Amino acid sequence: MWLKTKLRQLVRDESGNSESALVLIPLLSLFLVVSQMTIAIHSRNMTKMNTQDQASSRALSGSFEDGDTFLHIHSPDKHQNLDLVISHSRKSILSIFPVIQDVIGGSQKIDVTGIALVENQR
Repeated sequence: MWLKTKLRQLVRDESGNSESALVLIPLLSLFLVVSQMTIAIHSRNMTKMNTQDQASSRALSGSFEDGDTFLHIHSPDKHQNLDLVISHSRKSILSIFPVIQDVIGGSQKIDVTGIALVENQR
């Protein structure tokens, strides 16, 4: 009988609930902010890696796109012509909170650049 009354008192006791809520709300907010930052950094790194891969593939294959930029590099060797191909990519970042993203100014985009060396033989 004593155990039943103690168990009922423990279940009905609400001490600590308000303190728990005061800690959980900022902690959850911090977790979500850090998660958004992690997603943004990962998205930027994956876009950068993909753009660099595309620039390297285009430099090797010779099939370039309209948005590619070329920069001529002077080579002391008269039989070799060096060019840099610079490719740009723009992608939107995934967001945990699309509602907040609309409030703060639309979609967030990242602009990354990939660079590769094109070796043309004369």
